[in-house]
Amino acid sequence: MRYRATAALALAAAGVIWTSGYLAAQRSQTRKGWEPGRGYGWVWGRNDEVGALNTLGPADVRAALELVRQGRVYDLGVPYDRTSYKWPGHSPGEIITFRSPEGVKRQKDLDFTQGSGNALGTAWHSCSLFISDNVATQIDGLGHITAGADNHWYNGFREGDWGGDFGVRKCGAETIPPIVCRSVLIDVAGNRGVDALPSHTRITPAMLREALTAQGSRIRPGDAVFIRTGTLRYWGASGADHDKIREHDSAGIDLDSARWLVEQQGAVLIGSDTSGLEVSPAPEGSGSFNPVHDYLLVRQGVHIGEFHFLEELARDRAYEFAYVCGVNKIRGATAGFTLRPIALR
Repeated sequence: MRYRATAALALAAAGVIWTSGYLAAQRSQTRKGWEPGRGYGWVWGRNDEVGALNTLGPADVRAALELVRQGRVYDLGVPYDRTSYKWPGHSPGEIITFRSPEGVKRQKDLDFTQGSGNALGTAWHSCSLFISDNVATQIDGLGHITAGADNHWYNGFREGDWGGDFGVRKCGAETIPPIVCRSVLIDVAGNRGVDALPSHTRITPAMLREALTAQGSRIRPGDAVFIRTGTLRYWGASGADHDKIREHDSAGIDLDSARWLVEQQGAVLIGSDTSGLEVSPAPEGSGSFNPVHDYLLVRQGVHIGEFHFLEELARDRAYEFAYVCGVNKIRGATAGFTLRPIALR
C-alpha cells in the first residue's frame, strides 16, 4: 500500500514537472512579437521606435533577477579617452577642460566667484566634449544603419522624412528603454582554447552551439546574448594597444549566426567585445559591407551591443546573468555611447 501511494505521488510530481516544462515551452514559443523561424521584424506598429525590446516586461525583469545569487557586480564598460581605439569609420573624441579652477577665478565677470562672497576660494572643473556617438561601450540605436536608395531604417523611416543636420528624428538613442533582462555569454574564444580569436574569424551557428553545449548554457526567447572573441583583453587602461585590438577586432558572427540567434533562439539584443559584432570583411556575396547590422537593426529591430567587456564574466564562467543598462538620453544620437552597463550574479 505504501509503495502504491509513493508511486502515485511520484507520478503526480512527474506530471507537475512535465506540465510545468510543457507550459514553459509553450510560453517561449508564444513570446509577444516573436515567431520561431521569422524573428521579430516590423510588428509593433507604424510609429514604433523601440523594436524587439518591446517584448521585455516585468516577468523578464524578475527572471533576470532570479539569477542574482552572489550579489556580484561585473562592470561591462571600458574606459575611454582621446587615445582610445575606435572603428575607422568614426571620429575620435576630444575631452577639453572648459572651466578650470584657475580660469574661473580669473573670469572677473563671474561676480559670484569674486570678493568676500567666496572667501573659501570655491571653483570647479567642467568639460566640453567633442565626441562621436559610436565610441567605447555602446548600443547601436535603430536609426544607426540605413538601407536602399531612400536611406530607410527600422520600420520604414526614411532619411528624406526624418533625417537632417541635427540628429535623426526617429529611433534616436533616447528611444532605447532601460534594459533589464536575462542574458547569456557565449565564450567562443574560451571554448576554442585561445586568448582571442584570430583575425577575420567567421563565427558560425555551429561554433555558437558548440560553445553553448560546452558551457551547459541555453538561450531563451527574450534573452540578450553576448559573444566573447577575447579582443578586449587588450584594451588596457585607455584602449591604447591599437595594434593588438585591431588584430582581433575583425572576428565576429556572420549573417547565418545572427539569423539563428534571432529567428531560432529569440535573442532580443546581441552584443560582443568588438567594435562591430560581425566578421570583417563581410563574406563574399553579402550585398553589404555590414550585412549583420542591416539584418538586426533595419529588418529585425534588434539592438546591437559593442565593446562590452566580457573578460571577468568569462574568467568566472558566469555564463548566465542579469544584464542592466541605461543609455544616455541624447535626442537624435544614433547610439548610446561610452556606456557602463553591468552584469549581476
